[in-house]
Amino acid sequence: MKRKSQGKIERLSLAGLSISHGKRVRLWRLLYGAGPGNGTLIVLPLDQGLEHGPTDFFPNPPALETDYQFRLALEGRYSAIALGVGLAEKYMKEYCGRVPLILKLNGKTNIPEDAEAVSPAFASVEDAVRLGADAVGYTMYVGTPRQDVEIREYQKVRQDCERLGMPLVMWAYPRGRAIEAKGGKGTVYAQDYAARVAEEMGADAVKLHEPEAANDRCPEPYKSLREPADARLRRVVRSAGRVLVLFSGGTKQDDDAAVLQKVRLYMDSGATGVMFGRNMWLRPFDHALSLTRQVHRIMAGYAI
Repeated sequence: MKRKSQGKIERLSLAGLSISHGKRVRLWRLLYGAGPGNGTLIVLPLDQGLEHGPTDFFPNPPALETDYQFRLALEGRYSAIALGVGLAEKYMKEYCGRVPLILKLNGKTNIPEDAEAVSPAFASVEDAVRLGADAVGYTMYVGTPRQDVEIREYQKVRQDCERLGMPLVMWAYPRGRAIEAKGGKGTVYAQDYAARVAEEMGADAVKLHEPEAANDRCPEPYKSLREPADARLRRVVRSAGRVLVLFSGGTKQDDDAAVLQKVRLYMDSGATGVMFGRNMWLRPFDHALSLTRQVHRIMAGYAI
């Protein structure tokens, strides 16, 4: 199922996944036909305009034009761009066949509070097939009081993915007042639970955030854990089991070296790849492209 990388830790390989031929073909295109082309993934997400509003683009106004991200994905040889149906329909034409697509099926604005967060669907797996996507993305707010809504909706998405041979990437995001009461969405407790949920619910890949140390509000045994960042990352990857793990880059960091260190840390933990959005497209284009190429050089050491 797995093989060693750089003598550090075993990572999940495509050969070890129990999936249909259709899923295997599409995942092969993402893992080997695009991006680094060596079994690792670099994904450029652009769902922030819906999730956060236009303010995310204020630091780099050219990035408000979606062609900016498509050009970066193309010239930077990303494994895929991840975005919603509206942007895919309006901007994909010039990049069809050249930039692989992960179609996000659901989302929400950040105007309501997150105490009872829910992320309703606004696109379908059939839309993804029609648009030539190689995977779909679905946000699951793990632990929200309204998780029953998302779980029922997810059931239909998962079944459609199995029927149509479409890989399913879960954005496993702990949210809601219960999560906040138990330490917060970023803690190792919350992220570890989210990783396990992705496998239990049949995802093929999962997007997670780097887990923070537990605090006094976290339940045991997490509250008593005293693990450094690398151990927390490995714990989360293990909990994801036979699900490919992508770690998020989070909010933009001005220091390139810090971004690259994150990539190394994530890959050393056993992750399959990274999903860096604002850390890339909030930079001037040439800078973002240069940083992306440095990420490629790091990924070259993790072939599988």
